[in-house]
Amino acid sequence: MSPSKYSLTFACYNSVAYTKLCIESMIEHGTPLDRLVVVDNGSTDETRTYLNTLPLGGRIFNTQNLGCGVAWNQGALAQQAEWTIIMNNDVLVSPQWIENLISTAEKLNLKVISPALVEGPLDYDFKTFEANASHQMRDAHRIGGRHAVCLAIHQSVWLDVGYFQPVPKLLGYEDTLFFHELEKSKIQTAMTGSSWLHHYGSITQTAMKQERGLAQKDGLGYRYNYKLLNQSWLSRKLNKIERKRQLCEWSEREVAEHGMSIHGLRENSTFKWI
Repeated sequence: MSPSKYSLTFACYNSVAYTKLCIESMIEHGTPLDRLVVVDNGSTDETRTYLNTLPLGGRIFNTQNLGCGVAWNQGALAQQAEWTIIMNNDVLVSPQWIENLISTAEKLNLKVISPALVEGPLDYDFKTFEANASHQMRDAHRIGGRHAVCLAIHQSVWLDVGYFQPVPKLLGYEDTLFFHELEKSKIQTAMTGSSWLHHYGSITQTAMKQERGLAQKDGLGYRYNYKLLNQSWLSRKLNKIERKRQLCEWSEREVAEHGMSIHGLRENSTFKWI
């Protein structure tokens, strides 16, 4: 696959150690850094010094934390391509992860697709796990599944529904609003077991909560962000119930067929399939 077919971007805010791990995993597995645009949201640690040492496709240094929506839009627009991969910086990638992700989307005629995930501490051999999992689960897909840890988005989607809402105070609710717009426009999403990431787990959100003196169980964004969905309480409740039911159905089917699912959590040094 020609690298010009896609562009990658992530936002970062401090936590330079995780940004390094992410980019080092890209380098190890041949992800071309000149296809990566990094948007720094006002970091005060060594993030910018580190980014300046890399042959990136672009680097954007915001003077303050403008939030995910603004940063994702900046990155997507800075290096436009047929496919844009919006991702977190607290992940590890795997061999052929981009090629497998985009080729699966094209095979299934999808415009938005996410890779499979293991989330939590890296207390297992991800390389060995991924080599087995991507082969075993290559034909496992959750049509209708999605997550904002990583999204490959076709350029036609930007024209159909627009970009992410550029409102800093949303503080992480941008993905929910974007998925809502996809649903309204009947743009199908999916998760695929043909491509895998390890996700350490909301590192930036955790840091921002600590800055604000919030407990980890507290929500970071404005508590009434849900009103932007323009849905009744009953509609939101029913949608949540249906989503939970669908997740259980996917997981049970995948575990029955493969002994694992395409979304795992590491808890107490074991896998929990969800």
